[in-house]
Amino acid sequence: MTYIGELISIGVAFSWTATALLSEFGSKRLGNLTLNVLRMALALVFSLVLFGVVTGNPLPTGASAEAAGWMLLSGLVGYVIGDFCLFQCYIIIGSRYGQLFMTLAPLAAALMAWVTLGQQMRAMSIVAMLVTLLGICVSVLGRGEHHKVSLKLPLNGVLFAIGAAVCQGVGLVLSKIGMDHYEASMVAGAGMPKWLVPFSANFYRCLAGIIGFLVLLYYRDGIKPWHEAMHDKKGLSVATATTIFGPFVGVGFSLMAVQYTAAGIASTLMAMTPIIILLPSHWLFQEKITWRAVFGAVISVVGVSLFFLL
Repeated sequence: MTYIGELISIGVAFSWTATALLSEFGSKRLGNLTLNVLRMALALVFSLVLFGVVTGNPLPTGASAEAAGWMLLSGLVGYVIGDFCLFQCYIIIGSRYGQLFMTLAPLAAALMAWVTLGQQMRAMSIVAMLVTLLGICVSVLGRGEHHKVSLKLPLNGVLFAIGAAVCQGVGLVLSKIGMDHYEASMVAGAGMPKWLVPFSANFYRCLAGIIGFLVLLYYRDGIKPWHEAMHDKKGLSVATATTIFGPFVGVGFSLMAVQYTAAGIASTLMAMTPIIILLPSHWLFQEKITWRAVFGAVISVVGVSLFFLL
């Protein structure tokens, strides 16, 4: 199917919109590390069920040591470091501004893919990416004094957001490298459908994630927040929904997207979340949608269309 990678990427953007809204609430209610431990644990459980239903074996099979190593590294970068920074920035500056800075992820992914995979982006692809990013920025940046564009945010929140964006882009490419090795090892007969490879890769990423977050939680807060979270029904519901839209469905399909298109293009389309989040933010939090936001959305749609007209 033509442009299947691009279409999957757009679907992931919608999934991550739900994740961003839920994660801001969940992080403030349960705490960054506690929420992430719950997300990783639930994602592993969902993955085991998926593998058991599809293959009859609850564990992923066929991954070489090299493939597993790359995917574990991706989990360390993308989940432990990246999601820690992302959820921390949600607490400090909110999910809407956090997603603005996540538009830096495509640039990090494209650069990392160029260095490690030799993926080249044509001139029109670069133009499309820049136009899309411009539209996203225009829609979420506000007007400051003297009618100038201004973004007045706490420095620590901005640094966490930038760190999250870089880690997401780099982690995506590390996953791509791991999946390439995974598919190569399956040629000898791993017995797993090709479409399940991204979810198998995400299993290893979540494994690295839960180990990393448990260590951070134990040394920073101890196990008390975990016990409290297990008795918080509303918090557990939010964690479950965040897991479904985020590390299970969202990340699984984001890894699938880079199987069918360049990492830079996939990451750019996934970065449309700041545009999609406008209406839900208006409905849920009564945030005003300005002409600037609408204009930015139009620019972003034009940028996305360029990917399909190349």
